[in-house]
Amino acid sequence: MPSSPRLLTNMELDEVIDFLGCIPLLQQLPATSIQQIAQAVKVKHYGSGDYIAREGETSEGMYFVWKGEAEVNPATENSSVGPTVPSMKPGDYFGSATIEPVKDTHKADVVAKNEVICLILGHEKANLLSPASIWCSEREHTGSAGVEQVLQLETLEVDLYRAVTLPGGPAIGYVFGGQFLGQALAAASKSVDPALLVHSLHSYFLRTGDNNEPLIYQVQRLRDGHSFATRHIAAIQKGHTIFVMMASFQRAEEGFTHQELMPSAPNPEELMTAEEIEERYRTDPRLPVDFRNRLLKKTVVPAHIDVRPCNPDDQVKPVAMEPREKVWFRARGKLSDDQALQRCVAAYASDIRLLNTSLRPHRGIAGYRTRSLSLDHSMWFHKSFRADEWLLHVIESPRASNARGLVLGKIFTRSGELVVSTAQEGVIRMINKSKVKAKSKL
Repeated sequence: MPSSPRLLTNMELDEVIDFLGCIPLLQQLPATSIQQIAQAVKVKHYGSGDYIAREGETSEGMYFVWKGEAEVNPATENSSVGPTVPSMKPGDYFGSATIEPVKDTHKADVVAKNEVICLILGHEKANLLSPASIWCSEREHTGSAGVEQVLQLETLEVDLYRAVTLPGGPAIGYVFGGQFLGQALAAASKSVDPALLVHSLHSYFLRTGDNNEPLIYQVQRLRDGHSFATRHIAAIQKGHTIFVMMASFQRAEEGFTHQELMPSAPNPEELMTAEEIEERYRTDPRLPVDFRNRLLKKTVVPAHIDVRPCNPDDQVKPVAMEPREKVWFRARGKLSDDQALQRCVAAYASDIRLLNTSLRPHRGIAGYRTRSLSLDHSMWFHKSFRADEWLLHVIESPRASNARGLVLGKIFTRSGELVVSTAQEGVIRMINKSKVKAKSKL
């Protein structure tokens, strides 16, 4: 006979959290939901031959097979949705949890083949399976920071997501590279055990993206181990793969530690924001009045990231500068506490002004202007941090050649901890202004 349902013991709780974190259905939820579900499920034991569920009976909620094996009777034949599985093993699930007054009924008998233990999430906890946000289960999505909304993906099915481009990113005429980085990492993060966090990513920008078209992110599960997991992510638009990423995730563990010291930099409060720097050009006497009037007519959309360069270059009269730059940044608004989200936001922001550093020594060449486009981007995450608190990106470009520039970066917290390292290579070209003007007249 089945036992009476009970809550988990303290000894069982950690084991169940690890178990639930491996179920693809639940990996798409906020990390806090896994812990809340583990605390909410009831444990029920079944002996060999016991009915776990009977066809036509009302479901008690969502069932997760924790231990043992069960069989589904009768098995469905000639199914239009694909082959059916006649038996259920640990990690399989069935039923549904809903807060609606009408409850689903079981579609078949589920019978224990041997001793089976199920975890049952009752209807009263159904809200844990449909949170308002993929990052937070306890507050409305509309109250989140702008960049968090950019990273809020629509789940089409397991490992397949849709995203759109929202106002507030850099106005470059095509999808901002940081958006690819942040959204692809968000998709990958929703395919792993929440106890594992990204420690490195390597990506390639294959084509520019259209701001007006949705993006599809497809995740491939290449490896799932206890300590590490590996994912491949492709961004698809109009039938073409336009961006790819490999991301590796690790479970936290203790080890050796060292880091280089954070260089000195002015406090971010002493610096102008990127918007304030842009605003100064609207009243700069070095610019023609008609040009300044056109700037005044531009619609200003608040950026998702507050960016404060320590030594910005002069856009009106550019001069050659060292290929080094320091930039403070943080997300505008309060982010959800999910550490996976903090890393996705850092990935989004890491592309801001990064490749620009490789162009600094080549500004101010008479009759020419510069143009750049990212080719690849890598990141290594060393320690947890908050992306809605000030971070300093220290960037240098050790080499430019063959129309490419290499940039390396280190991201520090305000307290001096090195939390992320970055690297990027991109196309950097010198454009003849006269040819650009001639082309624009055609």
